[in-house]
Amino acid sequence: MSSVITDEQIALRLKAHDHGIAFGEAVRVWARIAALSFGGPAGQIAVMHRILVDEKRWIGEERFLHALNYCMLLPGPEAQQLAIYIGWLLHKTKGGLVAGTLFVLPGFLAILGLSYVYVLLGHVPLIEGLFFGLKAAVLAVVVQAVVRVGSRALKNSVMRGIAVAAFVAIFFLGAPFPLIVLLAGIVGYVGGRSGSPAFRGGGGHGPGGGAIVHDRDTALGEALPEHARANLGWSLKISGALLMLWLAPVLALVLLLGSDDVYARIATFFSQMAVVTFGGAYAVLAYVAQQAVDQYGWLKPGEMLDGLGMAETTPGPLIMVTQFVGFLAAYRDAGGLAPLIAATLGAILTTWVTFVPCFLWIFAGAPFIERLRGNKALSAALTAITAAVVGVILNLAIWFAIHTLFGRVQPIGIMGHRFDAPVLASINWPAALLSAAAALAIFRFKLGVLTVLAGSAAIGAAWFLFAQGV
Repeated sequence: MSSVITDEQIALRLKAHDHGIAFGEAVRVWARIAALSFGGPAGQIAVMHRILVDEKRWIGEERFLHALNYCMLLPGPEAQQLAIYIGWLLHKTKGGLVAGTLFVLPGFLAILGLSYVYVLLGHVPLIEGLFFGLKAAVLAVVVQAVVRVGSRALKNSVMRGIAVAAFVAIFFLGAPFPLIVLLAGIVGYVGGRSGSPAFRGGGGHGPGGGAIVHDRDTALGEALPEHARANLGWSLKISGALLMLWLAPVLALVLLLGSDDVYARIATFFSQMAVVTFGGAYAVLAYVAQQAVDQYGWLKPGEMLDGLGMAETTPGPLIMVTQFVGFLAAYRDAGGLAPLIAATLGAILTTWVTFVPCFLWIFAGAPFIERLRGNKALSAALTAITAAVVGVILNLAIWFAIHTLFGRVQPIGIMGHRFDAPVLASINWPAALLSAAAALAIFRFKLGVLTVLAGSAAIGAAWFLFAQGV
């Protein structure tokens, strides 16, 4: 029996009851969620599930997972998009705008403050030591991400084969991340249409176990809210407005400043990233690192790790690390502006073009998503993309390891392509030992990420102070 919702079924749901959730109360709850959103997408989605489903009972398990599955099909940070989706579901457009903005705002302010500290005080032994410790711990966190995503996604030999192929393509052959995602999605879609059992099952960060809260037992109930009805006119109107907000600044910067200007490059690069970066934050970071470090030269590999350490220890999406990239890019190419002012503008621009598209994807697609419920081919495409992402994250882990644990690298050619290999004699033993200790704390003693990051930063600071004789 087809699981696609028919027009007749939708028509029966059009008159939803008043859920009774005051908008002011929702704003306070979204602010609370934003303040607690540490630990990457898995932790952020778990926080939303605990508060919105288990505690508040505003929406049910089925509706929460349906929204999450849609968000995972989209490029960009799925946790923020899930907040936009649920905020829109509860309080229409203004609900989605508030939920999505609050989800990003605390992290933006925190990373902006840390970026000021980084460029102004980065060479003070205490600050250098803090970031040295964070880099060593972040390496262990990325390895944990490989294990966590891999254990969920690589359920059979086909999925493992896709992951291996993705790793070989990006690490040895330098294949662009968007191409890898596209090919994996096509393979998964075709596999799903063929009915192959290897492509069954989904990715994503599902909520934990416990008693299920059904839609019928929640404030929103099972009915479809009036504003959630598919409306082509509304979708075109809101999509046009968001497209203008997103792309008009990009076009203006390119036309006024030229395509080689740092702001024009930031706007175009991160706009492209917003369209093609499927697969979660760590996969996105592999793409950003590949381009920002190797192609544009905006920052060094170690600085990319510093930025990831900031994002890991502040609330909000991990993809907020892109803000740090834009900050440093503009700081080092300030033109006629004061470096800190230029850097602040770079951070704001990066954040704008990274997150405005997230609102577009949700507002344009969410009203139609009921028609996609249970689509096996799309689910299979997501499954294959998730498997490919494992290989991409492994590439990120190795790339970080090479540039964190070794002082020098040497290029090696293979099949006409070049990749960096470490010079073993240049190993940084303090960094290697601290990374090993962080991995032991995470995998053996099951300590939380924030605890490990804080402990590693403290050890790194103590080491640098000792080495400097302070």
